[in-house]
Amino acid sequence: MTLRLHCFGESGNAYKAALALHLAGLDWTPVKVDFFAGGARSDAYRTLNEMAEVPLLELEDGTSLSQSGVIQTWIADTTGRFAGAGRDRYEVLRWQFWDNHKLSSQAGAVRFLLNYLPEEKRAHQLPTIAFLQGRLEAAYDVLDRRLAGRDWLVGDGPTMADLSCCGYLFYPEPFGFTRGDYAHIDEWLDRIAAIPGWRHPYDLMPPAHPGTVHEAAPG
Repeated sequence: MTLRLHCFGESGNAYKAALALHLAGLDWTPVKVDFFAGGARSDAYRTLNEMAEVPLLELEDGTSLSQSGVIQTWIADTTGRFAGAGRDRYEVLRWQFWDNHKLSSQAGAVRFLLNYLPEEKRAHQLPTIAFLQGRLEAAYDVLDRRLAGRDWLVGDGPTMADLSCCGYLFYPEPFGFTRGDYAHIDEWLDRIAAIPGWRHPYDLMPPAHPGTVHEAAPG
């Protein structure tokens, strides 16, 4: 049975799982969740994931995993790829947890509010957006400082720490992040994109929003 990843292209959290599956060389297929039409909150989907979130990975034995960090850890344990060597495994986990709490959760919220919330509702959220963007600037600074003088977040090669923290940073939709403002992050994202087999989020997963436009990379 091919692994099935319930996802949609606009989800940076789903991208973390999709990119890890792809780069680790696993046999998997995306299953589109019609998120913007309420697909993640449907009774049918809740039977798969009571948390009503993506991503969700259906395994070959009929069980499933949710939460991107759990899925990435399963991929690392299963394939030995991107896990980190020795005690570095704990450092990889530290950055995954930091990303989930400080970076991706807030980037995802701001990106949703700025790009997918109806305009008539967005004005009421401007104070929230400004607050979250301030917190994100602090997170970008932490990430940029970490990458000063090093190629990867942990160790001498890419790990799940990198594949987690980059989750929202390749998306073209504006949410207040400008690569040129953070030289070390900018160079790091180029290194990630140079990993053999790297793909853009919309080249790995089908978009769910009718307004999403992406030109697939050649080849």
